[in-house]
Amino acid sequence: MSSTAGRPELVVLDIAGTTINEGSAVYRVLKETVVAHGGTPTEDDIATWHGAAKHEALRALLTPADDAALQEIVEDFRARLKAAYAEHPPVPLPGVPKALRDLRAAGIKVALNTGFDRDIVDALLASLGWDGDTVVDAVVCGSDVAAGRPAPYMIYHAMERLGVQDISRVLVAGDTPRDLQAGANAGAGFVVGVLSGASDEADLKAHPHTHLLTSVAELPELFGVARASAAVS
Repeated sequence: MSSTAGRPELVVLDIAGTTINEGSAVYRVLKETVVAHGGTPTEDDIATWHGAAKHEALRALLTPADDAALQEIVEDFRARLKAAYAEHPPVPLPGVPKALRDLRAAGIKVALNTGFDRDIVDALLASLGWDGDTVVDAVVCGSDVAAGRPAPYMIYHAMERLGVQDISRVLVAGDTPRDLQAGANAGAGFVVGVLSGASDEADLKAHPHTHLLTSVAELPELFGVARASAAVS
């Protein structure tokens, strides 16, 4: 898969494992929730759902009887994850806040997309001081669209929110195969795997991509974006 020449107009970045370090709590809690509701998932079962919308993962892993039963399970998952984040607060990955600032200073729009539901995302970003539009231009959640990754809908929704029309000028980056699959399914000009989270190089290389990077922090250098001089708190 070859990339479009030049800089992207929009970068769409995953959250957990791509822009923040949350210690893989989401996957530990996912397994804990499934076990609490009678499931017996293996580590491979959980890994299959890396990068997916969490309500979709819970539906598949537990096959609840109806939507009401699924909602009860999702609420339990949310409560457990919030407690895990309260005990061990997530932090930005090294160099990422500076990279986001540099990209935006160069006129590149930045959106986050995630399999988390909106209430978890809002609390998470507020704890990082990333709420509002001070760090990114938009945030799209799995609960905002009809289907999460590998469907491309979160990417298209970010484009819609930010007025970007040319998919060849969109960069999608994430740490899981589903992130890359979503970028490829969207037709993004740049599909970037990062090695800062759930998947290793071999996992990511098996899926369509234009670049593999150690971290999102490398994006400004990749596109020749001059480092902004102002510090980011």
